[in-house]
Amino acid sequence: MKKIVLSSTLFLFTASLIAQQNLSPEMLIQMGKLNASGLTKDGKSVVYSVRTYNITDNKKTTKVYIQPIAGGAAVEDAKANDLIANNRISPDGKMSISAMDVPVVKIFGKDVYSDLPKSDVMIYDDLNYRHWDSWEDGAFSHVFINNINGTKASDSIDIMLNEPHDCPQKPSGGDEDFIWSPDGKQVIYVTKKKYGKAYAISTNTDIYSYDLASKQTKNISEGMMGYDMNPAFSTTGKLAWLSMRRDGYESDKNDIIINEPAEKLNITKEWDGTVTDFRWSNDGKMIYFLAPVDGTVQLFSVNDPTVTKKAPLIKQITKGDFDIQSMVGQSGNKMVVTRTDWNHAAELFVVDMTSGMLTQLSHANDEKYAGINLSKVEKRYVTTTDGQKMLEWIIYPPNFDPAKKYPTILYCQGGPQSALTQFYSYRWNFQLMAANGYIVVAPNRRGMPGHGVKWNEQISTDYGGQNMQDYLTAIDEFAKEPFCDKTRLGCIGASYGGFSTYYLAGIHNKRFKTFIAHDGIFDWRAMYGTTEELWFVNWDLGGSYWDKDNAKAQKSYAEFNPANLVKKWDTPILIIQGGLDFRVPIEQGLGAFQAAQLQGIKSKLLYFPTENHWVLKDQNGMVWQREFYKWLKETL
Repeated sequence: MKKIVLSSTLFLFTASLIAQQNLSPEMLIQMGKLNASGLTKDGKSVVYSVRTYNITDNKKTTKVYIQPIAGGAAVEDAKANDLIANNRISPDGKMSISAMDVPVVKIFGKDVYSDLPKSDVMIYDDLNYRHWDSWEDGAFSHVFINNINGTKASDSIDIMLNEPHDCPQKPSGGDEDFIWSPDGKQVIYVTKKKYGKAYAISTNTDIYSYDLASKQTKNISEGMMGYDMNPAFSTTGKLAWLSMRRDGYESDKNDIIINEPAEKLNITKEWDGTVTDFRWSNDGKMIYFLAPVDGTVQLFSVNDPTVTKKAPLIKQITKGDFDIQSMVGQSGNKMVVTRTDWNHAAELFVVDMTSGMLTQLSHANDEKYAGINLSKVEKRYVTTTDGQKMLEWIIYPPNFDPAKKYPTILYCQGGPQSALTQFYSYRWNFQLMAANGYIVVAPNRRGMPGHGVKWNEQISTDYGGQNMQDYLTAIDEFAKEPFCDKTRLGCIGASYGGFSTYYLAGIHNKRFKTFIAHDGIFDWRAMYGTTEELWFVNWDLGGSYWDKDNAKAQKSYAEFNPANLVKKWDTPILIIQGGLDFRVPIEQGLGAFQAAQLQGIKSKLLYFPTENHWVLKDQNGMVWQREFYKWLKETL
C-alpha cells in the first residue's frame, strides 16, 4: 500500500512554480477520471478509483484508493474493493446472483440451416433488430442464482429461462437492475417482458420478484405502465423504486414509489420535479434523492410517511452552482457524494445532512488544476418570447476582459429532455471551449427538467417551436453585450442539439457564422424508418409520417424537419457522425453533409465508423477535439 500525503505548504509552493495556462484537449483527456465504488462495511471509509490516460503510449492506468470519511490521506490499495459489502452475495452467504447472455432466438443463418455453417446472414421477422450500437444476435441477458460452493452447471438457476428479455436492461442497466431481498428468499429484478415491435414501441419495464422456494415469479409493479426501475430495500425491508406513469414517454416525471401492502405509495407525486436517483437512509425513515433544479443537480430528502406518520415533506439539502453527480453512501449524519462543476471533474465530497455544507474529500486533479486558468461561470435569466423566465449559463474565457470583444457560441443541449446542469464532459467541455477564447451561452430552453414539469414537457411534438425561439432569445439577448462580437456567433450541439443546429441553420437569418452538428437528426422520415426505440419518435413527433390524419405528426414531419429547410442553408457546417449510432443512424449525418456539399456550402464530415452516439475511444476523442477547434478557428 502507498500513502498519498501532500501538505498544504508543499502544495502551494508547487502550484506557484507551475505556469498558469489555459486548458487544452491534451490536458483534458489526461485528467484523472474518478469513480466511486462505495463505503467500507464499517461505514468509516470510502473506496474509489482514478483512471488516467497517457496519450504517448495510448495506455490507461487505474489506481484504487481508500480514504477515511472523517478526513485524512488517501491510501492506494489494489484490494480495497474487498472491504465493500458484496451485494451480489445472498444474506446467508451461500448463494450469489449474476447476469449472463444466453441464446434464446435463432438469428444467424448457420443456426437455422445447419448445413451452411460458413454463412454470416442474419434473419429477422420482427422489429428491434438492433439497439443503440448492437444488432440483435438472439442472445439475452438473464439473471442467474448460483450456489457458491457448487461445481456443476445445475448449481446455477436461470430465473428467466427461455425468455427473450433482458436483465440488466440494455444498454445502460447495471447491478441496480437485480438485487437480493433482505431475507435472501427472493431476487428482485427489472425487465421489459416484451419482444419485437412491442418492445420497440413501449417503455413499460416492470419490477419482478422470483421466489427461491416456489420458483414462482410475480410482477410487483403490475398495472404501472411506464418505466419502473432501480428497486432498493430499506434496512427494515421496505421496497421502493423509481417509476414513470405513461407508457412510451421516456422522459416522463420520475417518482419514488414505496411498495406498501395495500397500495403503491407515490411519495413525490405532488412535487413539481423529477427524480434521477435515490437511496434509503440507514435508519429506513428517510429517502435521499437527486434531482435537477434551476440548472444544477442537488441532494434532497423526503420522509417515509408510513414510518414518520407525517405527510411526505421534501427538503433540499444542498445548494450551489454545482452538480451532485451521485450518492456513494451514508455514514451517520454525513453523505459521501461525487460533485462536478464546469471547471472541475468529479471529486468526492462529504455533505453534512443538517447544514448542507460540503467538504471536499478526494483531490484527484488538484495538481493539474493548479496550473490551469479557470473560467468564470455566470447564471443569468432572460425573458422568452412568450414572457417566461429562462435560465442561461454563461462561461467566459479565462482572464476575461470586458473591454475586448469575444466570439460567442450558442450551445444546444441534447435529450431533448435532459438537464443542462453543471456536468463535466470530456467531449462537450465548456471550460475547454472558453479556454480557446470563446464565450459559451448555454440556455435551459423549453424541454429541460429542473424548472417544473410543465416546462419539461412542453417540447414534445413541438421540436421546432417555442424552444427554437428560446435559443434565439438566448443568443440575441447576450449579443447586446458590448464584449460579445455579434459578427462572430457560432452554434453547436449533439443529438437533439444536432437537430437544433440543423434546424437553426435554416431559420437563423444570418445570425450565425458557423455550425457544428454531432449525431443530429436531419430528416425525420428517414429517422422514423431506421431508428430503433420507436417509442421515442412516436411520443416526441406524435406518430408515423404516413398517419395523414394525425395533425401533430404531420406538422412535425413538415414544419419541424431540417431536411425541408436546406435550401435556406447559407453557413459553413461541420457534421460529425458515428457509424454505430443506431439511435440517430448514419444516413442522418450523410444526408446533411451531402445537402451542404451539393449546394456549395463550406462543410466537412467527421465520420467515426466504430463509435456510437458518443465518442468513447480516447484517441478518437482527441481527433474530435482537434477537428472541433480547427473548424471554429477556420470559420469563426
